[in-house]
Amino acid sequence: MPVESKDHRSWTMSRVKGKDTTPEIAVRRLLRELGYGYRLHAKDLPGKPDIVFRGRRKAIFVHGCFWHRHPDPTCKLARLPKSNVDFWETKLTDNFERDKRTEAALRNEGWKTLNVWECQIKDTEVLSQTLAEFLSDDKA
Repeated sequence: MPVESKDHRSWTMSRVKGKDTTPEIAVRRLLRELGYGYRLHAKDLPGKPDIVFRGRRKAIFVHGCFWHRHPDPTCKLARLPKSNVDFWETKLTDNFERDKRTEAALRNEGWKTLNVWECQIKDTEVLSQTLAEFLSDDKA
């Protein structure tokens, strides 16, 4: 695989979307199939969660494994690039720490959160079960 120029890599990275990503749309499709209604990208909540259930006070973040530093050591999508390692280590660690602060802020406001990782989208049966369990009306 040829090495990209710095300008081309910059152009490529600038095209990465923050909303309506393929994994996010897949999760939303599953939620509709399960019969759940939701709101998107609540600007009034810390971190603007991707999917929000206001009545249940529950929020879902759909994270890209690379950008949000998926902590699962078996996840191949979370590997660091081999070039400019110091930059990426700092950038992605900062993203991970910001995510932890955001989740803590939501918990402090009485919200429950769920992170769905990009690599989890492939197994729709398990993901559907995870979503249904998270959204159940249990009082635990």
